[in-house]
Amino acid sequence: MAATTEVEKNNLEEEAEQVVNPWEVSSKGKIDYDKLIDRFGCQKLDDALISRIERLTSRTPHVFLRRRVFFAHRDFAEILDAYERGDKFYLYTGRGPSSEALHLGHLIPFMFTKYLQDVFKVPLVIQLTDDEKFFWKNLTVEECRRLARENAKDIIACGFDISKTFIFSDFNYVGGSFYKNMCEVATRVTYNQAVGIFGFAGEDHIGKVSFPPVQAVPSFPSSFPHLFSGKENLRCLIPCAIDQDPYFRMTRDVAPRMGFNKPALIESIFFPALQGETGKMSASDPNSAIYVTDSAKDIKNKVNKHAFSGGQDSIEKHRQLGANLEVDIPIKYLSFFLEDDAELEHIKKEYGEGRMLTGEVKQRLVQVLTEVVERHRRARASVTEEMVDAFMAVRPLPHMFD
Repeated sequence: MAATTEVEKNNLEEEAEQVVNPWEVSSKGKIDYDKLIDRFGCQKLDDALISRIERLTSRTPHVFLRRRVFFAHRDFAEILDAYERGDKFYLYTGRGPSSEALHLGHLIPFMFTKYLQDVFKVPLVIQLTDDEKFFWKNLTVEECRRLARENAKDIIACGFDISKTFIFSDFNYVGGSFYKNMCEVATRVTYNQAVGIFGFAGEDHIGKVSFPPVQAVPSFPSSFPHLFSGKENLRCLIPCAIDQDPYFRMTRDVAPRMGFNKPALIESIFFPALQGETGKMSASDPNSAIYVTDSAKDIKNKVNKHAFSGGQDSIEKHRQLGANLEVDIPIKYLSFFLEDDAELEHIKKEYGEGRMLTGEVKQRLVQVLTEVVERHRRARASVTEEMVDAFMAVRPLPHMFD
């Protein structure tokens, strides 16, 4: 057997330092997104692309673009080329329903997808992978299906246009053209390729191995004949966190062999845990996350007790040295949710130079997060079971490109 090269050795060490896949995100230190871009083979979202979005939409780019929350892409420029030519495209994103309530990290892709739907005026399919959670979590089919509907309410509360949006759960929808495309994908990916992409092990049950085609095929328009009949060349754009990239590397490999365009992706960083940037929020640790069901008191307690601070350990030292903004979680969270660019820069300058204290920054963060959660809670309270049924009804969307 050939000896391991120095490059291969470095790659193995790098992968051991940070694990990023659809089921696990962890790191011995801060997630290195530049290394992820290199490892996954995607491209960095640059100023030119963001300026182009602004020019094409005549709208200020979303805060998640301005702050590089969405930072990487695959073929996004080609989507903009198509849009500029007057060609249509559609959006696809999803949610694995494994918890009763969403945390703020779960909302990121949906908030951004709503912006994309609004500015480009395009249809959207949202996949609820209740089958995936049955395969990976210790949950019954019935519980996965129930959680899918509960999560659908939170998704609808983000404000999607029902005339342009189809939400579906795999347990309810898979069949017909969708299943045909799944089978086509499955025959084009070898077991060895699946192991290489997803890291499946010998003790994994075959349900896990069979799942990737299910997440792949919503990026093919023929999977939705009630929406896109006769539009088989329609391009697809997928907003998602970068841990979902392995699914779509596989999809992009098989798409041309099936006669489809490769799906384009626009990918986000992770919303960090309150305790620090070594991964993403975890539903298994309630103190690592701010949930959309948290009260104002819960939010205040979590931020004050658990949000990792880059401030110094004494006021004297803080006034002298200032805060380390690179590790400060309140600053990270404000970068996601404080809309006002000028205010954010002011806080970063004052805090970084020691004139503003950690307590003051946390107080402002509590205000911002409380407003976000309260707004979402009010919107979700107005979502009825009938509205969920309406969004999930298999129906044409006659005005989806208006």
